[in-house]
Amino acid sequence: MPRPSRRNGWWRRSDSHRPLTSGARGATYGEDRSSPVVAITSPAFKENAARALADPGLQKALGTAKGAFLQRRAQAVANLPEFERLREIGRDIKNHTLANLDFYLDAYEAKVLAAGGMVHWCSTPDDARAVVLEICRKAGAKTVTKGKSMISEELGINAHLEANGIRPVETDLGEYILQLRQEHPSHIIAPAFHLNREDWEADFRRLHTDLPADRVFAERRDILAEARTKLREKFLQADVGITGANFLIAETGSSVIVTNEGNGDLTQTLPRVHIALASIEKVVPTLEDATSLLRLLARSATGQDFSVYTTFSTGARREADLDGPEEYHVVLIDGGRSNMLGTDFQEMLRCIRCAACMNHCPVYGAVGGHAYGWVYPGPMGSVLTPSLVGIDKTGLLPNASTFCGRCESVCPVKIPLPKLMRHWREREFERHLTPTAQRSNLNLWAWFARRPNAYRWATRAAIGALGLLGRGKGAFRSLPLAGGWTEGRDLPAPEPGGTFMARYARQQRGARR
Repeated sequence: MPRPSRRNGWWRRSDSHRPLTSGARGATYGEDRSSPVVAITSPAFKENAARALADPGLQKALGTAKGAFLQRRAQAVANLPEFERLREIGRDIKNHTLANLDFYLDAYEAKVLAAGGMVHWCSTPDDARAVVLEICRKAGAKTVTKGKSMISEELGINAHLEANGIRPVETDLGEYILQLRQEHPSHIIAPAFHLNREDWEADFRRLHTDLPADRVFAERRDILAEARTKLREKFLQADVGITGANFLIAETGSSVIVTNEGNGDLTQTLPRVHIALASIEKVVPTLEDATSLLRLLARSATGQDFSVYTTFSTGARREADLDGPEEYHVVLIDGGRSNMLGTDFQEMLRCIRCAACMNHCPVYGAVGGHAYGWVYPGPMGSVLTPSLVGIDKTGLLPNASTFCGRCESVCPVKIPLPKLMRHWREREFERHLTPTAQRSNLNLWAWFARRPNAYRWATRAAIGALGLLGRGKGAFRSLPLAGGWTEGRDLPAPEPGGTFMARYARQQRGARR
């Protein structure tokens, strides 16, 4: 990948930067995680959602976990009077950085090199996978430990390493259990959001056959202790550690990760080689900017003032350092993000991956993350996934929204997610990707909407007919041409009094008397 510069055309919008097509590589969503070929299931969102709604275990897990996130975030925000002002600061930091992204990426690379590290520029997931594999091979790695990283899921790093004889070991507790189950994360900060405690215990017993029969897992901390025992030897064996990065600081050349388990620190300090995977929009100008965003991140994500561990890594180990890697590599991935710059979707690049939008989304809360069929679920995924994969494969996602606006109201950097989903709906309609019946019905509605008299006449006629048909019923359980609605819910019969506009006009006349 060439260095970022407007002169060399790095920001030029073209399909060459689109990372994933139906034949792209990576682990398959909804299928065996070890598969080296990805087949995103976003086109099957409706079927995925139907299965999720019928899964009692998933529904129990969603109901249990969701409430805790909402309560903790609300309390954390209430305890910080300047939170709204901090949101504006966070938005402005990201907007400034995106407007000058080439400058700050160049500055970041210069600082990394000065600290003894290396920066690898990768246009596509193929480029990034090749770089990671080359680094691991040069290190003679047989085992690689990994901290939680959504960009590694996007790249399909685990499957790629396994296909080339290198064993990746997830060290985040949630990711660890999902790796044992050969599943993907269903949430970007709580990867095993879809599991209940009894699922964890059953899988530990099934997959750890050396556990004594009388071993009791009374609480989550007991499972954590068991996982720590199993993982400790992997930390010591690994020659390479791979982490993501919450932020990259141009001023110092540092990468920042936040964790609550400490596994990220062990992953990047014990092995001889540390690889930090990050997409290009993770860079921020200064240390002060990073700390401002960190004040937003944990409060929005988990309701904590700060995560238990916030770790800054700057270059390779120096002579006087007591620990740290001998080699420090930053793999910077574009993967379609530069195509978003200067477009209606640039605001999505402000995202700091807190997951507040999905925690508050009624659709995500009903179907969970796997229904979305790729790495990024919820409202943020409904905007980002079409940007990276293509609206032709993901058109159902921006339509899977009630447009209640809760996602925008809680976003720590004020991303207008409903507006961006509407933009994707517009693109879908313009490209004739919506079903023919839907387009025909919208065109019919538009014809009436442009003719107010005809619209009022049609609505009065419809209300009258439905009122007669529904008299004494209260609601319709089935209705011709409305099966999509009545299949899952009743359609209330109109009450006497006519249309809303007619009732409003009568009320206004009465108020003037």
